[in-house]
Amino acid sequence: TRAVVRLTAATPAGLFHGVQTLRQLLPPAIESRTPVAGRWTLPGGSIADRPRYPYRGAMLDVARHFFPVADVLRVIDHLARYKLNRLHLHLTDDQGWRISVPGWPRLTTVGAATEVGSGPGGYYTTADYQRIVAYAEARHITVVPEIDLPGHTNSALVAYGELAPDGVAPPPYTGTEVGFSYVDPTSERTYRFIADVLGEVAANTPGPYLHIGGDEAFKVKGATYTDFVERVQRIVADTGKTVVGWHQIAPAAHTGGRILQWWGTNGDDPATADAVRRGARLLLSPGNHAYLDMKYAADTPLGHDWAGLIDVRRAYDWDPGSHVADVPAEAVLGVEAPLWTESVTSLPEIEFMLFPRLPAIAELGWSPRSTHSWAEFRQRLAGHGPRWATAGITYHSSPEIPWPATPGVPVGGAVSGSVVSATTPTTDPVTTRPAGTATTPSAD
Repeated sequence: TRAVVRLTAATPAGLFHGVQTLRQLLPPAIESRTPVAGRWTLPGGSIADRPRYPYRGAMLDVARHFFPVADVLRVIDHLARYKLNRLHLHLTDDQGWRISVPGWPRLTTVGAATEVGSGPGGYYTTADYQRIVAYAEARHITVVPEIDLPGHTNSALVAYGELAPDGVAPPPYTGTEVGFSYVDPTSERTYRFIADVLGEVAANTPGPYLHIGGDEAFKVKGATYTDFVERVQRIVADTGKTVVGWHQIAPAAHTGGRILQWWGTNGDDPATADAVRRGARLLLSPGNHAYLDMKYAADTPLGHDWAGLIDVRRAYDWDPGSHVADVPAEAVLGVEAPLWTESVTSLPEIEFMLFPRLPAIAELGWSPRSTHSWAEFRQRLAGHGPRWATAGITYHSSPEIPWPATPGVPVGGAVSGSVVSATTPTTDPVTTRPAGTATTPSAD
């Protein structure tokens, strides 16, 4: 009203998300990194809002290139801004091991010393990881740690050659190929190692999930692969956590609460549909819509194109509830936008790949399908360019979006620096919106 803004919610997380809507209704100057003098006004009205899915996330790959704690915390702030509530950290891969595990010191002294392109690598101490988890938790974001198994394990094998099928440590790997490495699925030493690692990560992760990877293990086939996954699922259960895995784990026996993260590009996937019929929930991350490491256009200086080019419209214009054939809408737990970092080396490059596509995925996770409109979304999204610039966030000035005229200086397709945009209207008739239609972002 003219006198007061009132937020009500059933949970603290609801109040936090209400604050993000309020923040979006204020002028872009709210994002200034220095104090701003002036009178700010809000449009009058009433918003009733709630999320479509309980899981709304993004993934940051810190294994291919390592990113320090400060960069991860900034990414958490970006997720919070758009009401995302899960941060999936891809902590291990062929190019580097990024989490300290007591009793296995060479994982960090040896396995963490590399990254793509022969950079210095790095890792998170237990205190570092706990700081990330606590920072996220304070913003109502749950960290989902991933230890990728049985493939994508070269960095672990470099550190502990006895985990390799031939018992010999391979050389460090700093390229970008996949599918060549795997821990010995027949060795009890392997399972002791996995139990120690997952137990340590679980002990420092208050959230309910442990992600075990499972993708692209091309050299572990058939029953050997499914037996491995089933045993690792039991190890996860012993920690008290819920197992999450890429959809390649679908053929394994079901365990209670199991979540498959689907990253395919063809929605006809009988194996995944069968796993859902046996009780699995599905997390949608289609490679040709939600993978934020894909190029925006052919001339984008970063990223890949194996799943196609993903402009903002392609990131927005799909429905998680009906995307995979023979999977009922009620089996979909939510959406996640992964950012793999083979070609991404710095925080500005992370931001360039996240924005403006991250809000598109966030809206799919928050708003009901009936409210999705590309024509309306692109208009609302345009108002966020000045906000990002004011906050010092690098972003891709996509030609699909009618950005307000700004004096920002383009840098590699991004815009940075302080800008001025139109003032939020000072008057507006009071309206009541159906639940969920104050979409993410809600800059109207």
